[in-house]
Amino acid sequence: MLRLTDVQLPLDHTDDELMAAILRHLGIGRDELLSHTVFRRGYDARKRSAISLVYTLDVTVKNEAALFKRLKGNRHVALAPDTSYKYVGQAPADLKSRPVVIGFGPCGLFAALILAEMGFKPIILERGKVVRERTKDTWGLWRKRELQPESNVQFGEGGAGTFSDGKLWTQIKDPKHYGRKVLTEFVAADAPPEILYVSKPHIGTFRLVKMIELMREKIVQLGGEFRFEKRVDDVVIEGGRIRSLLLSDGSQLDADHVVLAIGHSARDTFEMLHKRGVYVEAKPFSMGFRIEHPQSLIDACRFGPSAGHPILGAADYKLVHHAKNGRSVYSFCMCPGGTVVAATSEPGRVVTNGMSQYSRNERNANAGIVVGITPEDFPGGPLAGMEMQRFWESRAFELGGGNYDAPGQLVGDFIANKPSTAFGSVQPSYKPGVKLGDLNPSLPDYAIEAIREALTGFEKQIKGFSMHDAVLTGIETRTSSPVRIKRNDNDLQSLNTRGLFPAGEGAGYAGGIMSAAIDGIRVAEAVALDILKKS
Repeated sequence: MLRLTDVQLPLDHTDDELMAAILRHLGIGRDELLSHTVFRRGYDARKRSAISLVYTLDVTVKNEAALFKRLKGNRHVALAPDTSYKYVGQAPADLKSRPVVIGFGPCGLFAALILAEMGFKPIILERGKVVRERTKDTWGLWRKRELQPESNVQFGEGGAGTFSDGKLWTQIKDPKHYGRKVLTEFVAADAPPEILYVSKPHIGTFRLVKMIELMREKIVQLGGEFRFEKRVDDVVIEGGRIRSLLLSDGSQLDADHVVLAIGHSARDTFEMLHKRGVYVEAKPFSMGFRIEHPQSLIDACRFGPSAGHPILGAADYKLVHHAKNGRSVYSFCMCPGGTVVAATSEPGRVVTNGMSQYSRNERNANAGIVVGITPEDFPGGPLAGMEMQRFWESRAFELGGGNYDAPGQLVGDFIANKPSTAFGSVQPSYKPGVKLGDLNPSLPDYAIEAIREALTGFEKQIKGFSMHDAVLTGIETRTSSPVRIKRNDNDLQSLNTRGLFPAGEGAGYAGGIMSAAIDGIRVAEAVALDILKKS
């Protein structure tokens, strides 16, 4: 099979035009082309008046070897790589100890799935509830201001990615094509088939719920065992090796191989691991606000006369500004046609995040506008960044009125450094509600200064970005884990605790659904190889 790249066609091209382009690029006749599939479809919007689709295609042809030899030197033609998943082994028939996966977000899900497919029958511990019960609890905060500390946007089946835009792309290197395995499993669990080929695939919250349930059923059929509402409160470490886990119901679970896929908000678990001597270090993260604009404004700026085209969908953006005070400000987790959601997991704190459905048809676009924070900003040990997050989340709770409303301000007023008193044309989507005022006290002075400068700078890239009526909602703190539970590069085990495999976002090794899922696969393979080595 040959891979053909950079085939460009107009937005409204026909199937015949795609066929003609393939034949033209390969220099062959119609009778020589046996089949073709779309591996990737993106778009080039650099010229808004002439947006084009850009294809990568896998094709089979007659006399492939001769054609490939003739096209040698053509940088747009190559042999298509084998992207099928290869298991590193199978569990022994006399498996003495089942691996344990802590957490069932994207990382834990794929760690458990791969282990189950290899016959290791993992035990999965999840502190939260099954996804449908968790969804009801999450809506309880949004509609009734009732927070369930163990069942919310952060904790429960599916992890934090369940209440997000469901983005399924990443910029990490993936030489073994683990990302293809992730997408293939999602499609098998009823995700839209198009995620296999669109350049920026996404799913959305409602579809994710059903998919997670189907994937859980698959793991159970393969011998996996789930224990929901079972928080890991302590670990037993002897001689530098994990031996057992103490659970919130008072039970004890012996464990020789533990995948730690706890997510970026499991602060009590970070504290416990640090107390028990597991190596933990501080790492950078970011904090800022959510910003909302009319989605129509973003569409018009990005797509021009093609705005609203069904293939293009709702437009996104990615922005970076290097402020004069040395801080970097960037857009984070942009959600086209989405909503801003309450994402706290601790009482008395306000945290924002963004979410979209598959349709992305809500009125507003939203994104985090965040500032990089480094360990030099929070001296005081490995957990100091976590305490910094808590401090500012508590401040946001107070500024919002102490009832889980979020503090907010119009962009124009924020730039002018004056409090806001009334909303304009942009109505905020955050529930329970937004209390307008002055956001200056909600973040460190250097962050406020950098964001204020960046909003004006972003206007040069997207006309209307600094519009007066756009809304800032505070605060966004959970961009990534504030700690790294460091692991060895070769066997992916904790630096000082054998049998413990830190994984995903919570351990500081991923950011987003796809990279977390890929890391889950890598760690599952490391667990399997370690078990097989000892069997």
